[in-house]
Amino acid sequence: MHARSSTVSHAAARSRLLETGGSEGNERLTAAVAGILLILLAAEGVTLLRIDRLVSEHVFIGMLLIPIVVLKLGSTGYRMVSYYRGRRAYVEKGPPHPLMRYAVAPATVVSTLLLFGTGVALVLAGSHGGLLKLAHQASFFAWLGATGLHVLGHVLKLPAVLARDWTSSGPASGRRLRLLLVAGALAGGIVLALVTLPLTHSWIHSAAFGGG
Repeated sequence: MHARSSTVSHAAARSRLLETGGSEGNERLTAAVAGILLILLAAEGVTLLRIDRLVSEHVFIGMLLIPIVVLKLGSTGYRMVSYYRGRRAYVEKGPPHPLMRYAVAPATVVSTLLLFGTGVALVLAGSHGGLLKLAHQASFFAWLGATGLHVLGHVLKLPAVLARDWTSSGPASGRRLRLLLVAGALAGGIVLALVTLPLTHSWIHSAAFGGG
């Protein structure tokens, strides 16, 4: 009897761990990741001010960002798929503004993929990636415009969504899973950044990366 109770208890614990929180949990996960992205992207922006001296820091933060960006794309993509599949909770939340849905969001996704794709390729190519450097710079300006509009469309409601998991009203189900996903993305980013950091050595004494 005791063994059966223990089995049921473990099953219930696993069930709670895998709870997603539904559409509300998805929104909170997206907001949490967005908050982290804003902080890290601000730090990445600082490195651009002296890219000739902060190449290692620029690459480190860029690699750190990759798993977090993937998680953000995954959470927003899941919401989109759920909405178009007609899942009730997601339909009730409604779609984003048409401008955001049909213009800003696609531009943000495409420019993000180009920015990080060319960035990784540039790191792997070393100081000889002249054309990749131009592609990376061009994708940055496209990304900056699209992401700026995306942030403006969501930033005002971000604090309220972030606070929901920590207010006296109590968290929605799935908070543990959300914390694990965010922590996993951060840990994965740190490992990726540390592994690829030695690849920046060829840039340290080169002006090719920053163009100055």
